[in-house]
Amino acid sequence: MSADADPLAPLREFVVEMTRLVERTDREPQLLAEARGLLARLIADDAWLPDAFAAPDPRGYRQYLLYCDPLERFSVVSFVWGPGHRTPVHDHTVWGLVGVLRGAERCEEYVREGDRVMPRGVAHTMAPGMIEAVSPSPGDWHVVSSAMDDRYSVSIHVYGANIGAVRRHVFEPEHDHLRDFVSGYSLPVVPNLWDRSGAAARAAG
Repeated sequence: MSADADPLAPLREFVVEMTRLVERTDREPQLLAEARGLLARLIADDAWLPDAFAAPDPRGYRQYLLYCDPLERFSVVSFVWGPGHRTPVHDHTVWGLVGVLRGAERCEEYVREGDRVMPRGVAHTMAPGMIEAVSPSPGDWHVVSSAMDDRYSVSIHVYGANIGAVRRHVFEPEHDHLRDFVSGYSLPVVPNLWDRSGAAARAAG
């Protein structure tokens, strides 16, 4: 079946394979290793992402839920970044993978020391197809920003929880203050992965 006939097929297939993966194991190293390969396939082409879930906002970055496992073992999220957009210094508290779909983003790493969060002095830029891991194990604190001055960027994130409902932490360097936050999502809807009626009707002639 062509992508035109079933544009959401890559995302649906990713969700199916991720569901199988979290049913097989809850070991973080295995989850990160195997999910990385699945995410690499998903971000190899960007035609599957619906426009509504790649919509920019000049006021700041956007976080769109694409799918959440019914048992909240994983979620899939698209982030949209514009020129000048950046996150606060924040953590995740769960494992995650970040893959760049369009444009480029910059990551600045931080480390927590007691109630303070300090820069590691390490930063890198991610281009389309690149993937990095986050979690309390390999490193959980960072700032993410757009690396493009003239267009929007999009990244696809996979987390080991319903990330928009997870209580996480932000560090405010200007106030030397650590506070809790819950990110939520930028839309109250998700793509309909399961409407295959068009393909079924075509197959029926």
